[in-house]
This record gives sequence, C-alpha cells and structure tokens, in this order.
Amino acid sequence: QVQLVESGGGSVQPGGSLRLSCVASGRAFSINTWGWYRQAPGKARELVAAFTDVGPTDYADSVKGRFTIFRDNAKKTMYLQMNNLRPEDTAVYYCRATLTWSPIVEQPRRLEVWGQGTLVTVSS
Repeated sequence: QVQLVESGGGSVQPGGSLRLSCVASGRAFSINTWGWYRQAPGKARELVAAFTDVGPTDYADSVKGRFTIFRDNAKKTMYLQMNNLRPEDTAVYYCRATLTWSPIVEQPRRLEVWGQGTLVTVSS
C-alpha cells in the first residue's frame, strides 16, 4: 500500500505564489520516477515537470522561469514552487509516481500511483 497526498493548493491572486507538496507514504517501496501534472478546465492533462533517477525533466514551456520542482528523498516528499501565477495556471495539480513495491522481497511489483489532486485557482 503506497499513497501520494498533495497539499498546498488554494486561491491566489495573479502574481502570487504557492508551494505544493506531495508526500509518498507506505512500506517497502522505492520511487523510480515522479512528477507534477495538471489539468485545466476543458484541457487535457499535461506534464508540468518531473524527476527521473538522474534529475528533473525540462519544464513545460508555459511554466519555465516561474515554477521550480525539487524534492527531499529522505522525507519522500516532492515540491512544486509556483511563482508569478497566472489565471491560466488554474488547474487541478496531481502528483504521479512510478515505484517498486516489495512487501514480499522476492516478488517486487512496479506500480503507477496518482494522488487525488489539489486545486489551484488564480483569479482576482
């Protein structure tokens, strides 16, 4: 059993900032990749930024220079710092991870896990 829980969403005025957190909890797992996605009203879900085992991916063009992804591996926590928010950033933001889960060491399983999402609303 592995769970991802996002927090930090809310309402903010244009130009404001928010920091999102994603905490992975459970036993006998290791994260292979994880990242942030978002889905705005009327649009498809899109990648915002993501980590592999070698570091972060390129950011989506729409967020470069404004958003920063970082993580604390010891705490199994990933963050998204969002600055200079725009109305078009309004979306539900999701944490996603691929991981190896080994409650039985001889039978590891590869899983994809999504959080429930946290809503970010940018408006005046």
